[in-house]
Amino acid sequence: MPTETTKSTRTEKDSLGHKEVPAHAYYGIQTARAVDNFPISGLRAHSTLIRAIAMVKEAAALANRELGLVDVRTANAIIEAAKEVQQGKWDEHFVVDVFQAGAGVSFHMNSNEVIANRASELLGGARGEYKHVHPNDHVNYGQSTNDVFPTAMRLAALLELEKLYSALDNLICALEEKGKEFHHILKSGRTHMQDAVPMRLGQEFTAYAGAIKRAKKSLQEQSELLREIGLGGSAVGTGINTHPDYRHKAIVELSRISGQKLHVVDDMRYAMQSNLAMSSVSSALRNLALEVIRISNDLRLLASGPNTGLAEINLPALQPGSSIMPGKINPVMPELAAMVSFQVVGYDTAVALAVQAGQLELNVMMPTMTYSVLASITIMTNMLRQLTDSCIKGITVNEARTSYYVQSTVSLATALNPYIGYAKAAEIAKESVKTGKSIIEIARERGDLTEEQIKEILDPARMTEPVSPLDAAKQREKIKAK
Repeated sequence: MPTETTKSTRTEKDSLGHKEVPAHAYYGIQTARAVDNFPISGLRAHSTLIRAIAMVKEAAALANRELGLVDVRTANAIIEAAKEVQQGKWDEHFVVDVFQAGAGVSFHMNSNEVIANRASELLGGARGEYKHVHPNDHVNYGQSTNDVFPTAMRLAALLELEKLYSALDNLICALEEKGKEFHHILKSGRTHMQDAVPMRLGQEFTAYAGAIKRAKKSLQEQSELLREIGLGGSAVGTGINTHPDYRHKAIVELSRISGQKLHVVDDMRYAMQSNLAMSSVSSALRNLALEVIRISNDLRLLASGPNTGLAEINLPALQPGSSIMPGKINPVMPELAAMVSFQVVGYDTAVALAVQAGQLELNVMMPTMTYSVLASITIMTNMLRQLTDSCIKGITVNEARTSYYVQSTVSLATALNPYIGYAKAAEIAKESVKTGKSIIEIARERGDLTEEQIKEILDPARMTEPVSPLDAAKQREKIKAK
């Protein structure tokens, strides 16, 4: 039994010697050493990672109990303690910094110690005693950090992604609704930040929805790699110290517990050497972030003003925008969206560097890739909820401004190409820029087209969909005949 030194601490022993541990703590000596060694960021393990590793421990205990490798009484206590960890009851005892020893050994032992001490209590023992349940000999039976941490990392990402998919679905729906709402709104398109041919505002928003929908699909496809689980590979993927049936039974239990479709990887060595799954998911998150940045920039441009910008759309006014300029309202949600997305792109860089930094049978850089991927998913999920509910759903249109621009764009002349040719159409466009007259006015003055032809050919609404070549040919013949 550990020696009590004071009321506030207890003394524990490991292979390096003795150390004081807070008496109330469910963690033990190895965690205490990690706390001293890694006072880096003040950031603690993601709650979903804690939940995921507790699921792994429950699944392992169930498999070991069934195989007779851990006695029923001890296994049941471990299972019950692991379930409590999954419920978030002991989150405060997971105290290791996210930047820690390689491979996640410190976080893994933190988990083993918390579950062991709680299981010991359930069996009538005291914290730090380890007589009834030992962190290594019982909670970690047949396991290694090298197969447990990658499993928990992948499972945590899968669990957290479910929340992101829901947020993405809501964003897609909101953008599609705006596409329908704004379908009748004609506006000037813009390419190279210059006037382009007319389009519908609804088409613009529907295209945003399409981009996000594809980014979500890509993320779902890449996340399938996370379902290949190497639990049971133990130290280097050979399965040392495990029963031949252990990994299959444990992964079946883990699938049931987590509600995720997991399967035994066909090569356990691959599962320990490579983190292709995390890299692929991180890259898909980065691509989603890039689309969000692009769309948020568009929203800020379209809403710029109110008097000296485009001012085609109005974003919800959420807070005063300046400490000095009265009445100023800023596009805070698109700004937030861009900043969060920048961070996700940065996290992906960290993941990429970590993924390529593995050597031989193990990549020890897993803690930083885990932190980066889970943080990316969480901040992206929370940001998208705010962007959708506080911005996208409340966007309105300044129809007077969109109407003015669609009639003013010099690219209306593009519609004349099939009828009078590119060269003549270019002359009309240049004259419009020079004189300030509209394309329609100049076309009337030149007399190449009848009023009926002008109304039909230069109708902005007609330019927002493909035109039958036959129609264009008929008009061209009319003009030549004239």
